[in-house]
Amino acid sequence: MTVESTAARKPRRSAGGKAGTTGSKRSTTGTKSTTRAAAGTARGTEPELVQLLTPEGKRVRNAEYDPYVADIGDEELRGLYRDMVLTRRFDAEATALQRQGELGLWPSLLGQEAAQIGSGRATREDDYVFPTYREHGMAWCRGVDPTNLLGMFRGVNNGGWDPNGNNFHLYTIVIGSQALHATGYAMGVAKDGADAAVIACFGDGASSQGDVAEAFNFAAVYNAPVVFFCQNNQWAISEPTEKQTRVPLYQRAQGYGFPGVRVDGNDVLACLAVTKWALERARRGEGPTLVEAYTYRMGAHTTSDDPTRYRLDDERVAWEAKDPIARLRSHLESRTDTIEGFFAELEEESEALGRRVREAVRAMPDPDRFAIFENAYADGHALVDEERAQFAAYQASFADNADVEEGDQR
Repeated sequence: MTVESTAARKPRRSAGGKAGTTGSKRSTTGTKSTTRAAAGTARGTEPELVQLLTPEGKRVRNAEYDPYVADIGDEELRGLYRDMVLTRRFDAEATALQRQGELGLWPSLLGQEAAQIGSGRATREDDYVFPTYREHGMAWCRGVDPTNLLGMFRGVNNGGWDPNGNNFHLYTIVIGSQALHATGYAMGVAKDGADAAVIACFGDGASSQGDVAEAFNFAAVYNAPVVFFCQNNQWAISEPTEKQTRVPLYQRAQGYGFPGVRVDGNDVLACLAVTKWALERARRGEGPTLVEAYTYRMGAHTTSDDPTRYRLDDERVAWEAKDPIARLRSHLESRTDTIEGFFAELEEESEALGRRVREAVRAMPDPDRFAIFENAYADGHALVDEERAQFAAYQASFADNADVEEGDQR
């Protein structure tokens, strides 16, 4: 399996013309947009954003953000590439496992690896991350075993890891609520006088939620050390960004009194630099920042979604030309000091990761079917006892469960 591939397929239908500009020049310093296309559409003039690597893998200079990646040498570049490749491989295995009936659902991050790895590698150990349900790359950077991400989607647990073990909160399914959780945590960090910052991850769809607006306001008023990291992947399930907002998402921060920056979400160096800047700003006590990572969801919203029903293949093809992994690989291959055999060794490592993920999922023990009734009330409850008994009777009604009794641990 070639892990760098985006699994491109023949377009099912045509948009009747070019869906996007794949080679146009972008601003490397701008955070202002004046066109309607810049408000969030991938089907027109390219928006202005912070970019350090072009889609062709050419390094471009940016006086404002270059200092934040000045320590990134050849070894670090290979590390970022490895992170993205292995994250994509894990994601591909999880998608395949869902199709095979091993997982109930899976939200793919295909195409968003640079946004997550760049921002994830910008964090310090004492920073705290509040994810949505698609931050598999961020989890990788925080040291969460990728197999632990799969338990919830297999239905064997409610999370699978200790949030305080890696300062990485459990996945949040409720859209936008984690922005408030992150803000409250950041306010606590500030009151404790700790030298740390918080990241709240969410998507363009969540930016329309009231919880996110409340989080922006609280963070601004209390000068909370939080970075709001929005991955604008162009689609909130089937709703395009231009139907959610009349202005670029990063500009919303202005109304709350803190800065917003739009960064090329397919450029891992730019995401790393901008997030580092925002985190350092938060640690200095300068308050929140909104970072809009302008990227694209290559696959479906989740495995229950069919994106061909609402978006054109030409759009996906245009974004495949900006693939974050191919971009960094081109940059690495242009450097004469890339270690010989690095890509082949990484391919072997990705295969080993794929095998480990498959074996781990199939070895996950089934949960106690009666555990759902435990800990609902500290001292027990008559209604819960009644429901437990009804469930036990229901389980026992099946021929292969004839010996199931209340409290059975299988």
